[in-house]
Amino acid sequence: YKDKIMPLTICNLSSHNFMLISIFYIIFSQHSERSKVLLQHGVGLSKTLTHIPTKVLTMKLQLMRGDVLTVTSWLAPIVWEGTFDSAVIDGIYKPLNVTIATTVFAVGKYITYLKDFLESAEKHYMVGYNINYYIFTDQPENIPAVTLAAGRSLWSLRVPAFNRWQEISLQRMSFIRKAIEEQIRKEASFIFCLDVDMRFDNHWGAEALGNLVAVIHPWFYQASRDSFPYERRPESLAYVHADEGDFYYGGAVFGGLIDEVYKLTGTCEEHLVIDKGKDIEAVWQEESHLNWYFIYNKPTKLLSMEYLWSDEKVKITELKVVRLSTIKKNLAAVRPN
Repeated sequence: YKDKIMPLTICNLSSHNFMLISIFYIIFSQHSERSKVLLQHGVGLSKTLTHIPTKVLTMKLQLMRGDVLTVTSWLAPIVWEGTFDSAVIDGIYKPLNVTIATTVFAVGKYITYLKDFLESAEKHYMVGYNINYYIFTDQPENIPAVTLAAGRSLWSLRVPAFNRWQEISLQRMSFIRKAIEEQIRKEASFIFCLDVDMRFDNHWGAEALGNLVAVIHPWFYQASRDSFPYERRPESLAYVHADEGDFYYGGAVFGGLIDEVYKLTGTCEEHLVIDKGKDIEAVWQEESHLNWYFIYNKPTKLLSMEYLWSDEKVKITELKVVRLSTIKKNLAAVRPN
């Protein structure tokens, strides 16, 4: 493979050996995740190995990109347009018939965004896969009627209304953790936790699946670490020291295997409760605790800003496609405070 590998540049690294490790790690990372899911379904490792698609072994290395970071320092792939082959990935996951849980909070006036969210998701989000939407809302009677494709269903879970939008953020981890414990873990293998005030614009598929998945925050992609809005008060359990941190992650998108997200939400919930007992509210509520968690529990896959953009942000040259975007809105009109 020397003639194919040598011209590549990954993360601007000059070490040929590390390049080789990085390339083959990315190629086989999808398969290793599949192996874990197969084992959870009672399929032995020897049988798993016989199911590696031939195309995985001969994946074209030109799918790498030289203009962006495609692998982290801990060898987690960063997913961009041009770094994956949907046919290969679907060949890995579709035979498993996995179900992907998707949680959304539509509380108060935010329920007005739910229809567009669901309709755009049905066009672009995990098309061809089994999806269970779990809608957390104080108004289950106002959930819009949206036609769902075969293998996709919707559940409503009642939550109380809140007088402060921050309370919704603070309680989110607790509600998700309880839902996983009581229902979701019986019905799905993977989970994504998404905000409702967003719109799918293009393909979002199984390339996003992983053991523990985070998304790079679009507003801090080009920022230096000292400008990341981490919680800086040592009194908070979300505290991040000035010399810590790799990326700043968005709280609007995170996911992974059910057990991994259960641990994540449980830890964040515990820390949020302890902080509340000390009368401390982290600067960005659950997002601050999420960023702390990812520093000490590294994501196994990162999604680029294609998977969390903003309609208010000017597109950058690295952004070849927008898959999910936060829509423009009048915050004063939709937030209770």
